Amino acid sequence: METRIFTGTMQHPGDFSQLHEAIDRRQVDPQGIIAILGKTEGNGGRNDFSRDLAVEISGRLLHDYRKTEGSPIDDSVLLSFSGGTEGIVTPHYRVFEIGAGQSARTAHKRLAAGRGRTRNFLPQEVGTTAMVYETGRVVTDIIGKAGIDPDDVHFVHIKGALPRENPPTSERNTMAYSRGASALGVALALGEVGKGAIADDIILKDWTLYSERASTSAKPGLPYSDILVLGNSPLWDSPFVIDHTVMQDILDTESVLALIKRLGQGSLNGTASQIAPRWHGIFAKAEADPRQMVRGFRHTMLSDDDIGDTRYARCVVSSILAALTGTSTVYVSTRAEHHGPLGGGPVAMIAAIDADASSSS
Repeated sequence: METRIFTGTMQHPGDFSQLHEAIDRRQVDPQGIIAILGKTEGNGGRNDFSRDLAVEISGRLLHDYRKTEGSPIDDSVLLSFSGGTEGIVTPHYRVFEIGAGQSARTAHKRLAAGRGRTRNFLPQEVGTTAMVYETGRVVTDIIGKAGIDPDDVHFVHIKGALPRENPPTSERNTMAYSRGASALGVALALGEVGKGAIADDIILKDWTLYSERASTSAKPGLPYSDILVLGNSPLWDSPFVIDHTVMQDILDTESVLALIKRLGQGSLNGTASQIAPRWHGIFAKAEADPRQMVRGFRHTMLSDDDIGDTRYARCVVSSILAALTGTSTVYVSTRAEHHGPLGGGPVAMIAAIDADASSSS
């Protein structure tokens, strides 16, 4: 199998003209697409409808090409868009496609991908061990089918369940609990947290328990969690590799630079602008440290009534990542419950390992 990636930039949240053109010139096979992840230029808040518009338009485009009848496009494709392109971020999307390729074991591990969905959750199951265990079960199933060793998983994106409840009576049926339980499910599946540590009363309480490879969100009205797993495997044929790190705080450039070097894109291989075309996915979770301190100094991201803390966090982390990689097509998502240490967060990067892949979009 082969993982392919197409990157498109957007002039507005409903602009998928570049994907349309890529499909028409047969650069992208719509039948092989398993996920589209993107950043839209909304505010990232509850009234950010740019995400819904992007999902609707991209879904219609794929529906027209795939000619699916009787089932919604999100039955077969994960469509997930994060609002908020504060600062330097370019509105963009990454299309993940699985194509035919060699399946024999090779000497090198290359980018592998898999997708799956949990069962439907009841409102009272959100934010509980039921959600953690079910999420962990599906992640384990995905990596098994994709032939990825758990240690070689570097990015697990989850569009988390948040089923409708009218009137709302379940205290944990919230976006925060959904994100937190989903992240702990990833941690459980990847061996980052032991099963004995999982209990209802540690969710959104014990911040020493977290995943270094999760990236979770929550979608109001979604009864199930939709999951994309990316890792490296010797069974996959791809011009890409993926790796991850964890920023220990919002200013942790050292960890990011070490990641860039591990991917063979360090200063010896060119300046940031020279290596920019080699990046085919930069994903991060960011958070304003709830202790209101960064490296011994007070910050005001949580006390500023003019600008929300999520917008500050996205702007800071995306600017750091853009400066170090030379590209503004970075995907930074905020609210990071059980994603790395308090005030920090996971970062995953996909790099091309040959010139042909570097030059393609």
